[in-house]
Amino acid sequence: MEALSIIAELKHNQEVFRHLLQSATQEQYTFKPDPKTWCLLEVVCHLLDEEIEDFRARVEHVLSRPGQPLKPIRPESWPKERNYMDQDFESVLQQFLVERRESVAWLNSLQDPKWEQTVDHPDMGPRSAKKFLINWLAHDYHHIRQINRIQHAYLKYTSGDDLTYAGKW
Repeated sequence: MEALSIIAELKHNQEVFRHLLQSATQEQYTFKPDPKTWCLLEVVCHLLDEEIEDFRARVEHVLSRPGQPLKPIRPESWPKERNYMDQDFESVLQQFLVERRESVAWLNSLQDPKWEQTVDHPDMGPRSAKKFLINWLAHDYHHIRQINRIQHAYLKYTSGDDLTYAGKW
């Protein structure tokens, strides 16, 4: 997949996230299908943090400073450290959408980016800017699927109905 197609899909996914999340009520965005599963509020907080501190920052890093080590991040600790459950859902969603717009504008502004440049990831070895870009899109798809699973579980919980007629989940 070419970089321009990936960037176009990241832009498209901004609207996907908006449509999936914009009408969520407090009950919906704090609903957890089980104690180990994130709620929509935690997903949105994670998306915002990843947009700024992981994917955009790392693509920029590889393109501008390929020989320098990556800044370490610990996304698995962010929900507690950053009090995701105490955040305002609507504000975080809007911030994420703004940041995604800025990411896409920045990506589209790049002049002849060297997508094959690499940096040594401390856990995964050499990673190219394009690999980070592709994984940015894969990360979107992962969380779009996760959001749909949470919404399906919420529908099942609130309706109390058997949803198997809709198809195998």
